[in-house]
Amino acid sequence: MESNRSPKLRTVNKSVSAFPLNDFPKQFPFLLGKEIIYLLASKGKPELEGSEWECIFANCIGADWKPSNVGLDDVVMGNTAWGAKSIKSKYPSKQKKVRLISGRNSPNYSFGERSDHKADPKLIGELVLEIWNERVSSIREKYKHLRTVVLMKSEDLTEVVVFEFDTIRYDHELYKWEWNKNGNLTGYNIKTNEHCFTWQPHGSQFTIIEDVPEKCLVIKIKQPEKLDKNVILEALGFDQSWVTVSKK
Repeated sequence: MESNRSPKLRTVNKSVSAFPLNDFPKQFPFLLGKEIIYLLASKGKPELEGSEWECIFANCIGADWKPSNVGLDDVVMGNTAWGAKSIKSKYPSKQKKVRLISGRNSPNYSFGERSDHKADPKLIGELVLEIWNERVSSIREKYKHLRTVVLMKSEDLTEVVVFEFDTIRYDHELYKWEWNKNGNLTGYNIKTNEHCFTWQPHGSQFTIIEDVPEKCLVIKIKQPEKLDKNVILEALGFDQSWVTVSKK
């Protein structure tokens, strides 16, 4: 009998994600387009930021919106959690890379380690990644599948690109670090010399640079007419009795 054969098991527990990576539900792009059109018509200006994108994404996939201090699990569906990011882009459908602000990682606060441009870049880079990795690990204890969903949006919101990727830990041995001319710490893949991270000592802002996958959604939006305020108020049946005025 071969000693390296694996036994056949009767049952295997498989944790299935909410949906395959970048294979969004069929109605998702239409629901998202509907939300953006309503936003443009009601606000009259192309503003879609932070928590609003988190909430819209959750609604469009039928998930729960649970804003998180960590920012890695703002949207939850079963065993899958997402951190949601939005960035502006001149030409969303043509952009190949994105820079994602991914929290504040302070080696000084977390490790008591001096972290200005005079410090050893290799050491500080490792500590910055260790803080990130610890956050990822803490969320993965609760959710088997952890992802980041990104909304790239044009200035007028008439074109958006949506994609997601697995939120992972990073092995510090795969990267090299150096201080750049602006006094920021930059991390590069040792094998490819590709720029992967930027960390700013003032404010401790950590940025991850990600490739835009080929399999992503490109959604184009027809600019709606702005809703007339008086028409809306009339439709609601508004009158002055809705407003109570008092003085202290």
